[in-house]
Amino acid sequence: MKKDTSIKKRVEEILKALSKEIPDDRIALRFRNPFELLIATILSAQCTDVKVNQVTETLFKKYRSPKDFVEADLKEIEEDIRPTGFYKNKARAIQKCCQELVTRFGGKVPETLEELITLPGVGRKTANVILGNAYGIPGITVDTHVHRVSQRIGLTKNDDPVKIEFDLMEVVPKKEWTHFSNLLIWHGRRTCTAKKPLCNRCVIRKWCDYGTKIETKGKRPGS
Repeated sequence: MKKDTSIKKRVEEILKALSKEIPDDRIALRFRNPFELLIATILSAQCTDVKVNQVTETLFKKYRSPKDFVEADLKEIEEDIRPTGFYKNKARAIQKCCQELVTRFGGKVPETLEELITLPGVGRKTANVILGNAYGIPGITVDTHVHRVSQRIGLTKNDDPVKIEFDLMEVVPKKEWTHFSNLLIWHGRRTCTAKKPLCNRCVIRKWCDYGTKIETKGKRPGS
């Protein structure tokens, strides 16, 4: 896709409209430090943020540092996180990740994408969540909502999350990467939903390829 000035202009307008519509774009996961966000993000795979927050409310009182997870019995961790689903895989990933944090990083969550993605259970999406929301380092987070919404708007034609990330990095100002990602996530949850996008009440419809196409055809999804 050609990343011309018209697309960048659209992104500017989308940022303005969604920022007004969603003044609080903080991620739904609750955390007090980078380590808690790391664990919460690992737990959020195939699980709602609401359920993760319910689990971590107790979990973070019991496990306060990477060392606590390393020294814990794996079966105990599994039971503590069972409600999030896929708890056996997640428990192993969390314990291995914490072992790496202790042995390689002195128990501290690294502040670079290159180091973060070397940790078990951490890919580019998780790394960018941590960088942007815990450290204030701009990053594009491509979750299922960002994937869907950015395609519908017309900012990417790719399906691969990494390619989508790079497409968005070209048209979104770097200082807005985290902000833009969070806005698209909330917009995807509230309005541009997977099964039935509510185009009739979408504040960015006129800058969206999907929305304008539907309008031209005289259809009104979600009406």
